[in-house]
Amino acid sequence: MSGRIVAVFSLGLALALGGCSSVPDEPAAKMMNASNGTSAPHGLIIHGGAGSGSRANISAEREASMRASMSEALSAGYRVLDEGGTSLDAVAAAILILEDAPVFNAGHGAVFNAVGSHELDASIMDGATLNAGAAAGVSTVRNPILLARAVMDHSPHVMLSGDGAEEFAREQKLEAVTPDYFDTEHRRKQLEQRLERDRRASDKPSTGSKSKVSSDYFGTVGVVALDREGNLAAGTSTGGMTAKRYGRIGDSPVVGAGTYANNASCGVSSTGHGEFFIRHVVAYNICARMQYRGDSLETAAGDVIMKELVEVGASGGVVAMDAQGNIAWPFNSSSMVRAHQSRDQAPRILIFKNE
Repeated sequence: MSGRIVAVFSLGLALALGGCSSVPDEPAAKMMNASNGTSAPHGLIIHGGAGSGSRANISAEREASMRASMSEALSAGYRVLDEGGTSLDAVAAAILILEDAPVFNAGHGAVFNAVGSHELDASIMDGATLNAGAAAGVSTVRNPILLARAVMDHSPHVMLSGDGAEEFAREQKLEAVTPDYFDTEHRRKQLEQRLERDRRASDKPSTGSKSKVSSDYFGTVGVVALDREGNLAAGTSTGGMTAKRYGRIGDSPVVGAGTYANNASCGVSSTGHGEFFIRHVVAYNICARMQYRGDSLETAAGDVIMKELVEVGASGGVVAMDAQGNIAWPFNSSSMVRAHQSRDQAPRILIFKNE
């Protein structure tokens, strides 16, 4: 276990002691039932973003890098659970790996905003207590998920943003970096292409109609974990949307939209076009359907992603897990990077449909 992941695990232990089809026909997107073992079927499910990536427009090298980073994150998170650690620590440990991987839109590798800088968001939630923490619009914190965890554990607040979040991160002695740490050439090219596309669109006469939202390759990362004590946790981290403006904040740091966890229902991490995920309160929506209507996880997640969001032209997906270890990962986009491992299921890493 790396030193940085050990630090996350140790922090959690110390705190504990101190106090785009419309029908989900892909077999892998269906629920996998946990066994009826005597202990909780600990495990975790991860996403690395949903979007329009396909085998035709993702290079073999980039695909290999994504799979390798997902494998590393899966191993890091599962190791925490297998050694008796908490779901919160497992979520943080896995996201930490993905934030440091330049192939994802989180941490190093985050997309550029319209003025060529970075604004990162993250959130984390404890399904046992409903405590949550989030950070939005930060640009010098190496690992926003650790800042979100610190907001939850060491402040009376749920979300901090901008300069205030940066100041709190310094008080918590979280690792700081210069903004160019997050730069990658791949993301810079994406910014240039988006700005050129927007310029061309602005030159065309308006038709007065509402255009369908474009589905770029998002790359947001998220994790849901279930520990040996039967407690769920969820977390999400992102760089947002390429060429975003006006200090835009999406769904990832919004509890109930991008992240939600409740032992009474499920844990969810979202990825997709954040404005729609906020409007439809996607993560909470799924959990509420289970808790108050009695829907299964598969039905709740599938109906929200494959029906409700499809009807409004929104692209994206979720990873979700309930307190029995059942999982669902529906997505209505061309692809979603996703992985799962549990006490009863060997590691699986998938990207495209029909894998």
